[in-house]
Amino acid sequence: MSEFTARTCEPKTLQPLEPRVYIVGAGPGDPDLLTVKAQKLLAVADVILFADSLIPVQILELCRQDAEIIRTANKTLEEIVPLMVERVRSQKSVVRLHSGDPSLYSAIHEQMYLLSQANISFEVIPGISAFQAAAAKLQVELTVPGLVQTIILSRISGRTEVPASEELATLAAHQASLCLYLSARHVEDAQAKLLEHYPSDTQVAICFRVGWPDEKIRVVPLNEMADCTRKEQLIRTTLYIISPALSKATGRSRLYHPEHQHLFRSSH
Repeated sequence: MSEFTARTCEPKTLQPLEPRVYIVGAGPGDPDLLTVKAQKLLAVADVILFADSLIPVQILELCRQDAEIIRTANKTLEEIVPLMVERVRSQKSVVRLHSGDPSLYSAIHEQMYLLSQANISFEVIPGISAFQAAAAKLQVELTVPGLVQTIILSRISGRTEVPASEELATLAAHQASLCLYLSARHVEDAQAKLLEHYPSDTQVAICFRVGWPDEKIRVVPLNEMADCTRKEQLIRTTLYIISPALSKATGRSRLYHPEHQHLFRSSH
């Protein structure tokens, strides 16, 4: 934990929280990638419910020593929501800690619905997603002028069905920067669908547990994506980035070009 994080989380400098549920994105794994707001909430909340199979326990070092910590990996929605409702009705502040960003594959839609039905106030605090952390580690921009300007976040069909209009082969036809979540168990199928539209030598970043101490990132051609996944024995918590931007790119944005004029700068 960085010195800045420790200073930011000093409970003596923070205001008490209103009794409600705070749905917080914990980021991909590195505690220092939590937002400042998330750190402050963790430092003063009465109750922390966290997905312990996806969030490193080091993040709990930010919490109050007397905070109630509830692990939820072994619980169902029917068990989790009543816990949050009861604690808020008891005038306690509750942080519901999710990995990554709550807007992506976090199953908060149904939680928010049930909290609303119970007249429980809640707030959502965004977090960094794995695709952003992975791009930073790879030192790439996923939107390179003249090469690729679109990022697609998706997954392959598994236990959760993907709508027919969002099938992977359909999305691959755009040849955009495609970030594929929750797909390692079906990697052979994913590779076959991607090869229908991307050249076989398109670079793929295979990113396992980004931000964790045991992080692995491998960059291979698309036609080696499945083999590499199996050799590394990656089954879960794996993100694939398939993108032309992973190859050497020379595109330049107009934003800082000397010929480009805008509100704050005349052309040179």
